[in-house]
Amino acid sequence: MCPSDRSVRREASEFRSAFDVLDADHDGRISRDDLKAFYSAFPSATTDDEIHTMISAADADLNGFVEFHEFQRVLNAANPRGVESIFEEAFKVMDRDGDGRVGFDDLKVYFGTVGMEVGDEDVRAMIRMGGGDERDGVGFDALLKILAVDFAKGDL
Repeated sequence: MCPSDRSVRREASEFRSAFDVLDADHDGRISRDDLKAFYSAFPSATTDDEIHTMISAADADLNGFVEFHEFQRVLNAANPRGVESIFEEAFKVMDRDGDGRVGFDDLKVYFGTVGMEVGDEDVRAMIRMGGGDERDGVGFDALLKILAVDFAKGDL
């Protein structure tokens, strides 16, 4: 049984969103530096050896980078829960105090950690877009709304 065209397009779009989060320098491929930037926000440091292993596991053409098609192949094979669990992990990283909400400070620190320069007003606008305010922040579902990802409806 073949998946519908809509589900294939949805899956590709979901993977693209996750890929773009990891591609910190936005050059269309995930490098060791991109992964270092992403994992630097985790409480326990990811070693260079672990990052090398991640790249090696996905880098089918052995060019030292993970292109989108390689990323998609690995996630299809290794993550039965799909892209949503990747966003859940990213949310946990952003939610530094573990209260289930991502506020202004959480987002500012996260974007700075991954090397993205985002202005204060842009962060406030993101939070408002998710239906939150600067003081209380937003929950996981609202973060998906900010990132334009809707797993329940299949909209992206």
